[in-house]
Amino acid sequence: MQSRARLLSRLGLRISKGLEMSNSLIECYRSIEESSSKMLSAAQQEDWARVEQFEGVCAVLIGQLRERARSEELELEDRREKCRIMQRILINDAQIRDLAEPWIMQMEQLGQTIMHRTLH
Repeated sequence: MQSRARLLSRLGLRISKGLEMSNSLIECYRSIEESSSKMLSAAQQEDWARVEQFEGVCAVLIGQLRERARSEELELEDRREKCRIMQRILINDAQIRDLAEPWIMQMEQLGQTIMHRTLH
């Protein structure tokens, strides 16, 4: 099993101490935003396998964020930055969903076609 740092590097994310839980809480948010941005880029290229990979990276980073948030609070300016980051992540997520919905519909239609052919 490859290390987290190697996986993140392979996916084009910068490897920062924040990803290794040794930097600030705001760095965790920045890393999630970076992964979210790369996920959007992959979705725009219709590279759904990479979208799924970045989704996994985000899940790991969110887990790390939760751990860090238990013992660290953000200063006022970092809280403001966190709000800006969260807004950008939500915008990325909405754009990814918009791009993915046609693909999801195609998969559902393909599944229905296969079921129809199997039953008849």
